[in-house]
Amino acid sequence: MVRTGVLRAYGGDLRRSLGRSMANRLSALLTGLGITLLLQSSSATAMMAASFASRGLVNTAAALAIMLGADIGTSVVAQLYSFKPPALSPVLILAGVVMFMTSEATRRRDLGRAIIGLGLVLMALQTIAANAAPLRESQVLIDVMAALGDAPIIAVIVGALVTLVSTSSLAVVLLVISFVQHEVIALPLAFALVLGANLGSAGLPLLATLRSEPEARRVPLGNLIFRLLGVAIALPLLPFIVPRVGWIEAEPWRQVANFHTGFNVALAAAFIGLIGPVARMCARSFPDRPQTDSMVRARYLDRGALESPAVAIANAARETLRMGDIIEKMLTQTLDVFRRDDRKLLHEVEDLDNGLDALNEAIKLYLTEVSRDTLAPEDGRRAVDIITFTTNLEHVGDIIDKNLMELANKKIRNKLQFSAAGFQEICDMHARVMENLKLSLNVFISGDVRMARRLLEEKVAFRELERFASDSHLQRLRRGTPESIETSGLHLDVIRDLKRINSHLTSVAYPILDAAGELARTRLKPLEEQRPT
Repeated sequence: MVRTGVLRAYGGDLRRSLGRSMANRLSALLTGLGITLLLQSSSATAMMAASFASRGLVNTAAALAIMLGADIGTSVVAQLYSFKPPALSPVLILAGVVMFMTSEATRRRDLGRAIIGLGLVLMALQTIAANAAPLRESQVLIDVMAALGDAPIIAVIVGALVTLVSTSSLAVVLLVISFVQHEVIALPLAFALVLGANLGSAGLPLLATLRSEPEARRVPLGNLIFRLLGVAIALPLLPFIVPRVGWIEAEPWRQVANFHTGFNVALAAAFIGLIGPVARMCARSFPDRPQTDSMVRARYLDRGALESPAVAIANAARETLRMGDIIEKMLTQTLDVFRRDDRKLLHEVEDLDNGLDALNEAIKLYLTEVSRDTLAPEDGRRAVDIITFTTNLEHVGDIIDKNLMELANKKIRNKLQFSAAGFQEICDMHARVMENLKLSLNVFISGDVRMARRLLEEKVAFRELERFASDSHLQRLRRGTPESIETSGLHLDVIRDLKRINSHLTSVAYPILDAAGELARTRLKPLEEQRPT
């Protein structure tokens, strides 16, 4: 609840702070620490950093610096929670409920949710503490803990597994602190379990990014390498460390919290200078996917221009043209797939759609970060038009990938062939779509009203072309043309999808014609002009 509330209230601000912190490793580390203090989860910060890395917004080295700070942050949160002020829990829950129930402002409601979460965490810790004391009398627990105390490596593994199951290293560390406070376990075992919790916390983001891009998987891997090395160094030194942690504070439960913080601070100090080599090791472990035209990255989305809306919007428009280039290549290859039954080309078209989706997401993210303080009304409208057009282009890519390529695969799998006349009709409609794609990109860039009118007229013309192709196909069915009978559903689906693609492309004309006052409100005739039935 804390993480969700903070992300909903300030998620955009936190992401922007993360993006601005890449100037050097120290600032990235401090930003990771600060964000984790707010989110109370190093895993959430890790996923955010991995997401940025997958989009090319940060490099792996900077993201690893963020993670070193995030790990310190979660240990500081454990320090704060370990005190468990008894009177604070009901106050926080009451205040959070009042904020959530009485406020209509979304941000205040989200903050209320986070405050309720804080109160519930403190209540849970108090409940754990109340129930931990009787465990000292459990012979089973005494035997288990004695066995773990004699096998610190097993204790580390147990701590890591419990963290993975509970999905929270913070919860495990606080549980260990409560056990020590009530003399359920001894300090050496507690320290080993804390090391396991730290190791498990690095495994959570790695599991969560298993299906992500290689760039996103490098960040959790690097963090796991740091933790593995840290645990491998600290575990043999526990007999030396345990008596010396008490020099700071004598209370055993405070020693656990201090050991947790000291471990993460020492880890950051030791590895901040080794981020570069570890980042290169991670890059070799998860190399970039083979770079083809399908795996495109944004070229023109200059983040330095975000404070100048006019420049940033022009950059987004240039990037949108690249989406148009990908659509053009996808359409060209689509016809070749149908013509040659080329399975390899079919998979290339599917890869192109992945690149199209990545560009669409990058453009939208970029436009949402444009400074609103100096955004003129016309720039705001242009930003909306760009997002609308990129969405339509992304829909075109989906139609090609999910529909036309599925139809092509069906044709190849069943060894079907269109009739010569039927395939020529598909080729004619395809050529018309290609021309309308070029015209739609010109309209998008120029905003020319005459070209917009021409593009919208093409929508009507294409509707007639689709009707003619359907009628011709039905005539061939009546004549008993074998190829037409075998491919009837396939043929009609292809021309339907081409019509849908054309509709998405021509939609760019509507806002231009609407602003010029050249659109009628409705295509329906007035009632008084209709003939009586």
